Amino acid sequence: MGARLAARLAARRTCAVLLLAASLGLVGCGANDSSSGDAARADSKPALREGDKAAGSGYAADKPEGEPAGGAAREDAAGPSAPPTEHIIRTAELGVEVKDAAKALANARAVVEKAGGRVENETTERLDDTHVTSHVVLRVPQDEYGAVLAELAGAGKLLSRKADAKDVTDQVVDVESRIATQRASVARVRELMERATRLSDVVALEGQLSTRQAELESLLARQASLKDRTTLATITLTLNEAETEDAREDDDPGFLDALGGGWDALVATLRWITVAIGAVAPFAAMLGLLYAGWRWLVRPLLRPRPGPAPAAEVTSPPAAED
Repeated sequence: MGARLAARLAARRTCAVLLLAASLGLVGCGANDSSSGDAARADSKPALREGDKAAGSGYAADKPEGEPAGGAAREDAAGPSAPPTEHIIRTAELGVEVKDAAKALANARAVVEKAGGRVENETTERLDDTHVTSHVVLRVPQDEYGAVLAELAGAGKLLSRKADAKDVTDQVVDVESRIATQRASVARVRELMERATRLSDVVALEGQLSTRQAELESLLARQASLKDRTTLATITLTLNEAETEDAREDDDPGFLDALGGGWDALVATLRWITVAIGAVAPFAAMLGLLYAGWRWLVRPLLRPRPGPAPAAEVTSPPAAED
């Protein structure tokens, strides 16, 4: 019994050793396969990277230096697009009371020219020989609009101020799109004219070309106007000199002023009466002549002529009384 038990234990040990050896061999084979696969993949990665470089070399060469290529460029392209540029027309009207209109006008002109603008229109006049007023239209860049407006408003006593801002971004974008479409249309018509062989086709295409070119020129003019008004803001400035004390005192009426006004009114009344008499005199003279002719020429003819005198009646003497 002991011998058999020992033999069984030895057989079990042998089987266990064989199984352990077989499992270790399988593990080694798997490790070798995985390592060889990893090596192959590692060897293939440089080739893939070289292929990627070769395939993307043309795109990267087109980009300027310092600009990221590949994934960074794709990330920038996939990012949110920048908002469209705003196009705003700004206008303002200022009324300022100053001591010296000429000096204030020169200062305003200097401020605008320093900001990169220009004076577009200017009108200066003297009112009632007492004070000077100036009306000037200024064009300034949009970036300097606020600073110039504040400086002009602080040149004296502010009497009035009105500012307006109008967003015309949609109009600018629409005009640009229509210009691009119109240019493409003109190019197509010109290509058709080059291919046309019949005279009737050439004449019809010339009419279409002139019409589309006129529309294109109109759109270009509108674009230029929008660009000018959105690039330069418009400020209308009115400078008024303050009235002096002498002028204010002269405005108060006195006795002599009232006497002079009454005399002027009397002279004006007499002048109008004289004018009225002069206007009526020809008609009165004509009526007088007509009346004189009727009285001394026509009226005597219309009087009835006297007839023969009637015979005197013979009256019998009264009978004598008995």
